Formats: sequence, structure tokens, C-alpha cells
Amino acid sequence: MAQSPSTEMNGRKASASPLVSWLEPGRKYLKQSAILAVVSTLIWPFQAWLVAFAIAALLKGEMVSAGWVAVAFISLGAIRALLGYLAETQADKAAERIIHDARMQIVTAERQRAGESTFGGAGSISALANEKLDLLAPYIKRYAPARIRVLIVPLVILVLAFSQSWAIALVFVITGPLIPVFMALVGLAAKEASQRQMSEIGSLNDLLVERLSALVDIRLLGAAETVTEEFAAKADDLRHRTMAVLRVAFLSSTVLELFAAIGVAMVAVYVGFSLLGAISFGAWGGVLTPQAGLFLLLLAPEFYQPMRDLSAAWHDKASAEAIAGELADWAGVHSPSIIGEGGVATPLEGMADISLHNCVLPNGLRFGNIDVGAGESVALMGPSGAGKTSALRLMAGLLKPVSGHVQVAKRMLGADNADAWRARIGWMPQAPHFLNASLKQNIILGRAGDIDRALNEAAIDTVVATLPSGLNTRLGETGGGLSGGEARRLTLARAIYGAPDVILADEPTADIDAATAKLVIQGLMAQVKRGATLVVATHDPELAAHMDRIVQIGAER
Repeated sequence: MAQSPSTEMNGRKASASPLVSWLEPGRKYLKQSAILAVVSTLIWPFQAWLVAFAIAALLKGEMVSAGWVAVAFISLGAIRALLGYLAETQADKAAERIIHDARMQIVTAERQRAGESTFGGAGSISALANEKLDLLAPYIKRYAPARIRVLIVPLVILVLAFSQSWAIALVFVITGPLIPVFMALVGLAAKEASQRQMSEIGSLNDLLVERLSALVDIRLLGAAETVTEEFAAKADDLRHRTMAVLRVAFLSSTVLELFAAIGVAMVAVYVGFSLLGAISFGAWGGVLTPQAGLFLLLLAPEFYQPMRDLSAAWHDKASAEAIAGELADWAGVHSPSIIGEGGVATPLEGMADISLHNCVLPNGLRFGNIDVGAGESVALMGPSGAGKTSALRLMAGLLKPVSGHVQVAKRMLGADNADAWRARIGWMPQAPHFLNASLKQNIILGRAGDIDRALNEAAIDTVVATLPSGLNTRLGETGGGLSGGEARRLTLARAIYGAPDVILADEPTADIDAATAKLVIQGLMAQVKRGATLVVATHDPELAAHMDRIVQIGAER
């Protein structure tokens, strides 16, 4: 059986560190980019040798062909530029592949999750899949190539310097390691600051989604000023966290520039005094030649340049690690997945009957045999937490049992027919939830049916008629502008639209007044009269009394 995206990502996370595992899709491009970047950088010693050779010859009064030196220097420079361009191109491809793969895995997994994610709200997940993932690009394009150059280029230049002067090599050996040590110390603060910033971005997005969904209610309650002040305080906190990240980034760059400047200055002082004859040690021949001195002077900045590039991108590493941590947390959320793809399908043929056979859920809930005949109305009753909602989700293929099985229309419910089975179902959840779209779009959801009949049987037609834009009224995610009873009846209209063969209703009369509950019951019983199979999870004895029979659900584990 194919693994779900979350299962696959959990396996990847266990086999490697979070950041490394998420970079895997672009690994080939990253390697190519690193190789090209290193080769491009190592061309400079050849150019430096040409310059040092030409200038030293002129100082000696020797005639050199300036033409061939210039052609060779320019040719090497062109090759270096080309390799640099190719390295950047491969890094761009790596970033595009890695971010696209991560984004698609998030979208695919969230589509298949059954119920709310414990990772965070819609705002947090949206922020992670959009702007946060884009922050991986600087790490991939700048930090990753610079890290490879740091591991190779300084060592090559150190060997070249040692071949000319052990004193210059000693300067490199002393000053070089100080830079990564201080970068590591600064990096600890950078990582913590980036994690706080990323967390605040997700929280701010959640808050924004929540407030926008309740915008109409906020205005009606006159709470706009309070909400605005709260949001402004959160935004100001995010600003402070962002500035903290930038301060750490500037600190790391300043530390590296200081040590790099000291190292280059020491090389320049040694070469200068050696050429003036004031220093007679440090070179293998006893005296440093002008060509060797100029060559070392030109190499010195390049010895520190990869570390300078790494420092400039150090905050990119901190941001990437913070994002990778969030991705690992998200991938570690063990939300059950729905069966099937969740797409549009041709309705499954056969009688609209349902059977649960000794089903056991991952959380330990157990169900005995529950059989619902075609056209029958059944109430599932029991204490809170007994599993009434879980039983409905099993019947709809929104949960998969770890043992036992679900049978619908005389067939075993599985990935191959779950979408076709759900095409026959009208679903009425306990908590009303709507698309940020018009009321009409929220009811039809791309299906064919009689919308006027659905509104009438749900007793919501008179309410719709009083709305300023009628069916074109735009709703928030929680039905902003509608009362709890009106939102509940609207979900009933959505469930019965298109005359489905099966209706699964979760606490359809909970938290509403008696008059509204009566209207909801009448709407549900109208579906039974036309021959639909009805299963309700409820604590309401009045609703249960209208059903053909009652099935008691016990909290068995």
C-alpha cells in the first residue's frame, strides 16, 4: 500500500536532520552548483600568478608580451564568469525543485488530512507553505554553495601560500579558524531569533484569518478598535523579532570582516617589509621574491572571501533551520488521512447501506458491528468521547480503521471506491465551516441540484431572502453575519442539495434553540421520506425519537 505524504516525510526526517532531508529533491543540482562554484573560484590563483609574473618581470626590467598575458587573463576571467553563471543557474534549479516539492507535499497532505491539524490553524499552514518556504531559497542559493567553497578553497590557497612562504601560511592558519568559531557563537543567537520570528509569523497569520472570518460580527459588536489594537501589538512584536534577526546578521558580518581585514593587513605588512629587506625570514629561500610577494598579496583576500560569503549568508542558514524545524513539526503531526483522493467521482452504484465490522481506530476506539440498511434512519447515541463522530467519519471514508472494515453498497470501502461512495453522501458537520465565497457557491459546491428546494427544506429560504445580496452574499469561513442556527441550517441545505442517497449529520441540533432544532429535524426527516439513508450522531433525545432505531456507542478502548 502506498504511504501517505506524512508517513513518507516522517521516514525522511528519521533518516537525516530536518534541513538535510528537505533538501534531498534538489541534491543533484546542489552538487553541480557546488562543483562549478569551487572550480570557478580556483581559477583566480592562475590569474593571480599571471599578474604577479607580469609585474615582477617589469620590475626587473625584463620584456614580457603584454598581449598574451592580457589574453590569458581575460580568457580565464571569461571562463570564471561562465562557470559562476552556470553555478547560479544550478542553484536556482535546486531552490525551485526543493521549494516546489515541499509545497506540493504540504498541499497534498493537508488535502488528505481528516479533521483539523494539531500543527496550527489555516494561517500557520498557509504561511509555512508560502512565504516561509520561499525563505529556503537564500540558503540554497547563497549559504549552501558558500559552505562548500569554505571547505575547499581556503585549503587550496593555504597549500599555495605554504609553497611560497611558511610565515604567510602561519597567518592564515591562525586567523582562519577564529572566523568559524565566532560565527558559530553568533549563530546560536541567530537560530533562536529566527525561530521566534518564524513562530510569530504563523501566529500572526492565524490571528488574521480568525479576525477576517469574524469581520462582520466584530463590526456589529463595535469591537473594531480593540481588534485593531490587538493586531497592531502583534505586528509590532513581529517587527521587534525581525529587527533582532537583522541585528544578529549584521553582527556576524562585522565579526568576519574584522578578522578578514586583520588577516589581509598582516599579509600586506609582511610582504611589504620583506620586499624592503626589513624582514628576512618566512620564505623558503630566505628572501621573498617580488613575484611570490605579489602572488601572496593577490591570494590573501581570496583566502577569506568564501568565509565572508558564508558570513553574509549566515542568517539565511538560521532562517532555513528554523523553517526546517517547523516542517519537521508539521510532518510529525499524526493526523489520520482520508481514504481516496478526495476528488470528483461518478457515484458508486448499489443500495445505500452501511456496515461497520469490528473497526478499531489508531486512537484505540473500538466499534462493534453496526449495520444501517438502505433508506433507514439511525441515531448514534452515547457519552461525549464515545466515538459517535468517528463512526460517522468511518462511514464516509474520512477515517481508516487499523483493523476491521467498512462495507458500503455491499462493497468493501477502500481507496478505489471511496470518492465514488462520497459522491452519494450529504455531510453535515457539527461545526459549520464555509468557503470564503458566495452563499450559493457554498451550497452547490460545483454539483447539480435544486437549490430552491434545498433552501426550503432546510427552512433557510426566508433568511436568504433578507440578506442584502441574497444568494450572492459572501460568507467568511465561520459564516460571519449568520447566527448559529442560521449557519446550522445552511449546512443542512448544503448536505441535502442534490438529493444525496445518504446523509450523515453530526450533532445537527446541538447549541441551537428549540424552534430552530425543530426546523432542522423536519428538514432531515423530509430526506428520509424521499428514501435517503440517514445516520445522525446526537445527544438530543427528541431527534433520536424520530429515527427508526437508536444505536448506543460506548467508549471502548
